[in-house]
Formats: sequence, C-alpha cells, structure tokens
Amino acid sequence: MSDRKGILTTDAGDLELPVIEPTTGNAGLDIRKLRGTLGYVTFDPGFANTANTRSALTFVNGAAGELRHRGYRIEDLAGNCTFLEVAYLLLFGDLPTAEQLDEWTTEIKTHTLLSEEMKRFFDAFPRSAHPMAILSSATNAISTFYEEYYNPSDPDAVGESAKRLIAKMPTIAAWAYKKSIGQPYVYPRNDLTYVENFLHMMFALPVEDLKIDPVVAKALNVLLILHADHGQNCSTATVRAVGSSQANLFASVAAGMNALWGPLHGGANQAVIEMLQNILDDPDADVASVVARAKDPDDPFRLMGFGHRVYKNYDPRAKVLRRFAHDVLERTSGKDPMLEIAQQLEDVALNDPYFQERKLFPNVDFYSGIIFRALGFPPRMFTVLFAIGRLPGWIANWKEMTEDPDTRIMRPRQVYVGPVEREFVPLDQR
Repeated sequence: MSDRKGILTTDAGDLELPVIEPTTGNAGLDIRKLRGTLGYVTFDPGFANTANTRSALTFVNGAAGELRHRGYRIEDLAGNCTFLEVAYLLLFGDLPTAEQLDEWTTEIKTHTLLSEEMKRFFDAFPRSAHPMAILSSATNAISTFYEEYYNPSDPDAVGESAKRLIAKMPTIAAWAYKKSIGQPYVYPRNDLTYVENFLHMMFALPVEDLKIDPVVAKALNVLLILHADHGQNCSTATVRAVGSSQANLFASVAAGMNALWGPLHGGANQAVIEMLQNILDDPDADVASVVARAKDPDDPFRLMGFGHRVYKNYDPRAKVLRRFAHDVLERTSGKDPMLEIAQQLEDVALNDPYFQERKLFPNVDFYSGIIFRALGFPPRMFTVLFAIGRLPGWIANWKEMTEDPDTRIMRPRQVYVGPVEREFVPLDQR
C-alpha cells in the first residue's frame, strides 16, 4: 500500500481508493470497501482488469513481449537451466546452488514411483479415455495415499505434497499414454534426468531399451520451462480459487488441469496441429488460400497459433522455441508434409505486412505443437505436456496464496438481471 489515492465518483458519493504499488507493471486500486461503502460492485467479465492477488512469482509485459520469473528473463532460464531448477526457483524464490539442486533432484527422484494399487485405477479407464481426463483423475486419486499432507497451513506437509506431485506427474502422464495405446506401463528410472525419465516411460518397451536423443531431451526440457508459469491465467486462477477454500494441493492442482484442458487455454497447441491436418487433407487448400481466408474480415476462419491475448509483441517464449523448432525438425521429422506447411505459414506471418502490422506473430502454442509432433507425441498428449510444465507454477501460486494473510475464500459478486419477484404457481395450474 502507498500514500497515493484514487478517487471514485458515483451518484452515491465519492470513495477514496488506496493504491497498491507494484515493483513493475500496473498499480492496483484497492476496492475492498466499495460495496460496503457505496453499494456498488465492479463489472469485469473474465476479470481482465481485476487483480485478485499480489504475487512475486511471474511478471508478464505484453506490450514489450517480456516474461520474467522471480526477476529472471525467460530466455536466460530456458537457455541455461533444467526444468527442476526453474521449479525450485518458483517454489523457493531463488535459483538453487549446486548443492541445493543436487539435494532437490535427489528428493524428486525418490518419489517417482506410483503405488502398485494405482495400476488398477489406470486399468479401469476405457482405452479411448483422453489422457487429460486420466491425468486430473489420477492427481486426485494419489492424494488418497497422502492424507497426512492435506493441511495447507503446515509448511512440511505442503513441501511433501509439492515434491510428490512434481515427481509423480511424468509417471502418471506416461502411464495414461501407455493405457491409451495398449502397451505395458514402464516404471521410472532414477539414473535418468527428469526429462529423460519421462521420455523413457513414454516410449520405451519392456522388451528393449530406449536410446534417448540429447537433442530431443534438451528440446523437451526447454518446452517444460517455457510453460512453467504465466501469471494469473485461467488454470492458475482456478488453482487459487479452489485452494482458497483450503482444499488440499492435489485437489487444487487437479482442478487447474481441468481448466487447462479447454481449447482456449492448454488445448490451443493441439488445435494448431488439427488446423494443419485440415489444410493437408483439403485438396483445395494451400498456404496462400488459407492466409487469404485469415485476412478476409467476412470469413470466420482464423489461423490457430498466431497472436496472443496478452502479448501485443512477439511472444518471448515463441522466440526461444523458434530456434529449437528448426533444430528438432531437422533432426527428427524428415519430410513431414504437415510440418512443411507449418514452416510456410511461419514465413508468411514473419514477412507479410498484414501480420506484422497486427502483431500476429507465431505464439508458443504454434511452435510447441509442431515440436511435440516432431518429437513423436500424439496430439492428445499435448495438453498433458503443458500440464507437466505448468505444475511448478500452479504449486507456487497455491503456496503463495496460502501464505498470504489477505487471502479470502474466492466469492465473486454478480450484477443480477433476472426477475425481481414472481408469484408461485402450483404444478396443477401451470
């Protein structure tokens, strides 16, 4: 809180609004006394202009195309860190020393196994089940093995819950995938890195070992880092909303996964691949005709993976991925006609004045979708991969919320527009 004040003038009177000062970015007007003093509430669909918290985790500057975690540029983190380093940063506030990272990594590795009883849980799903449905359900289910860690006000319980979620999520995700293709579940290996272990569980078979390409492992490590947190987006706000009721961390994260599943959020990278597939399957479509449709104001068609609601400049995550995308495609995809279309669309977006003037640059979903495909992941796993990456951000936000003395159970107001009062009519007279 600062000494600055804002004045809100209404027909019910004036209200002095204290200003909450940021370290950078938008200042906030404290409206907590608005309804009680003047009888008004604010109307803000989607809460696009409403800050529900003060956070020290992530700063997004959409106008300048900047993303920083705890003050560190995403470009520096993605280029120099492991995913577990960034998870440590988000959870504990600083990058770990070599000794701290070694201890943290070892602790994560000791919790990668799932209870054998969970096998029956996976077996109960139909083979056609979407991996995101299994992922969120299994996240809730594993909480039943750790009820002693439910207390959000116990720092040790929170820490143990966080370690188990980060450790077990790749195992859950890989087993969900194996279930969907009818292959045996592959157990984790503690001699591998976090990313290598996930690739091993995804693509290895009991009858043969898997040689993990370091280029593939590096690309996936970067992809996970780039998804680690992104401010108060839909899924993160959901985690905070559920956690504000003092629901345990497992339940709160599972709720966030379900929010992420939506095509306007985590499902966007899958939508990119589906769009490319539609272009490939349509004999009358090519890049030129698709771009012409995207420019036509009377055509509802839109190019998926271009532009961003927050970034009005080049998405900094997309800049990082663009370099990796070309390396990965050269290494893994050979002649994939769908990915060739993606590269042609990228060239148009980067060089066409229409796209340049409107800041419709390829975003993180565009590049992550084509990289995930090149790495061998099926489209239905894309949002699962997003969830693994976003997990540290969800946990860090939940932890920050539980430690904030200003936290209240989330209870948005509404502007009621229905009937005021109606006479009840018995059933036999309606």
